[in-house]
Parts: sequence; C-alpha cells; structure tokens
Amino acid sequence: MTVNARNITDEEFFYGHKACPGCGGALVVRQVLKVLGPQAVAALPAGCMSATGFNFPQLAFGNNAMITPFGGTAAVLSGIQAGLRAQRIAADERTVVGFAGDGGTADIGLQALSGAIDRNDDVLYICYDNEAYMNTGIQKSSLTPFGASTTTTPAGAREHGCLTSKKSLFDIVAAHGIPYAATASVGYLSDFLKKVERARDVRGCRFIHVMAPCPVGWGFPSGDMVDVAKEIVDTGLWYLAEYEGPALSGVPGGTFRLNRNPRTFKPIEPYLRRQGRFSADDGADLAAIEAARDARWAYMRERWA
Repeated sequence: MTVNARNITDEEFFYGHKACPGCGGALVVRQVLKVLGPQAVAALPAGCMSATGFNFPQLAFGNNAMITPFGGTAAVLSGIQAGLRAQRIAADERTVVGFAGDGGTADIGLQALSGAIDRNDDVLYICYDNEAYMNTGIQKSSLTPFGASTTTTPAGAREHGCLTSKKSLFDIVAAHGIPYAATASVGYLSDFLKKVERARDVRGCRFIHVMAPCPVGWGFPSGDMVDVAKEIVDTGLWYLAEYEGPALSGVPGGTFRLNRNPRTFKPIEPYLRRQGRFSADDGADLAAIEAARDARWAYMRERWA
C-alpha cells in the first residue's frame, strides 16, 4: 500500500528531539521511520541528527538506534545487518537504515559507503543534504553549491563564497551498479515517501539522496523550509530521479529515470535571494549558477529522459 498523507501512521518514532525549528533533516528522519516502522534499526554518525536525537535522558528514537563513527555509517550498517542475519532475522522483517548528512556521506563517509555498495549489503543509506557541515559551524562540504557562503568559504565584497560545484553524488553511487538509488526533496514529500517504500522492498544496497534545507545555515525563516525545499526543485537546481541497477532493471549498466522533467524552470534569482548564504552573489555568479543548471539538465535529458 502506498503511504500518503491520508494513511501514514500517527505513531511517532522520532520525537522530542532538539533540532532547530524548521529542520529539514529532522523531517527526513521522522518520515522515513514512519514508513519503515518500529522494527527498523537506525544508525547515525556524528552530525545534526545524532547531536539532537541522543540527548540523554531525552532520547528521541522510538526505534533501536545508535551513533556511529563519523566516517563509518555504512560500515556500521553492514555490521548491524550481519548481526541480524546471524540471528536469522530476515531483511524484510527489520530494515537497517542509516541517516547521514552531506559531509558525513560525500566526504568522510564515501569510502565506507562505496564498500557497502560493492558488497551489496542489504542496507538502506539515506543522505539528508543540507549542503554544509551544519552541526560543527556551517563549514563547506563537497555538496555545498557554487556561490554559497559558509564559514570556510565566506562571501563579501572580495569573496564569492564556495568556488566549487556540488559533487554529483547520485552519479557516483549509480556508477557502482547499486540495485536502487534515488534523489528526493522534503518539498515533495509524497515523492520521497514513495521512494522510501520502494527502497524498503528492494534487496541489496539502496541509497536515497534527499534535499533537506537548513534555515540556520542557509539564512531564511524557519517557517519557509518546505517552500525552499520545493523551490530548489522548481528552479531546476535540484532534480528528482531514480536509478535501477542491472540486477533490478535487467539492463546492462542499469536505467535512470527523471521523475520530474519540466519544460521550464522558475527563475533562480528569487530562490537564491531569499537565502542569506547567496546574498553577496553578483550577476556573474547567478549566470554561472544558471549555466551549470542548464548543462546538468541537458546531460540528464539526453541520457535519462
């Protein structure tokens, strides 16, 4: 049965946490656990969700959950899954799920994630992407977009914020031939929940990269979080897609699919200007961001659509 707003459970498995108001990452964890249910086992590295969810004695998880080393989320997931298998607990009875931020996934955790995919361990890895190391002071990660101001890539009269482009993590994961991978945004929650359901029911390693805006790090009012998460998709600066590997699709190299392929995009400037992190960007910066967006979409439409 497809989970939606009408039939999703009222039971809470992630509550009473100390995340900031409007936290996109907290919404990710809350909704995923509602789909996976009380038998799911969660692992989280050092990051926003572990810092706000494991404050003794106000522990926020109704599921079994543990903190992992910063770079070892995927390795710990593999160990949990092996332990459950040794107890003869079937994978479809108890999903092993990891929640890690962009830095803990695309930077320090990439090696462990690559290893888990290579072994095809039966785990679900979810990267909640707020585009910087928010928990430790808003430092740049390799998923910070061009032009964004962080504490390590400041923007001002002489500085232009982050000078590198966002790493194509979805492509990197898909290049492994993983059984299932997807991108999502909390601004399009029904799409995200469908992908969590799909990933739950696939055997082997699965990966979802979900956009989870941070009001503090991005510099917008907390009440605007869902709107910002929707607008990043509507402007084409993020995309909703799925990949099915050879084992699932039966196609050598696997298949990609764009879940949204709009004819036109919303203008990027209003979206960027509503965020403090882009406030110092000039016209040339905005043109570069738009050109990079158009090049990415040309690539995806040629190969995936």
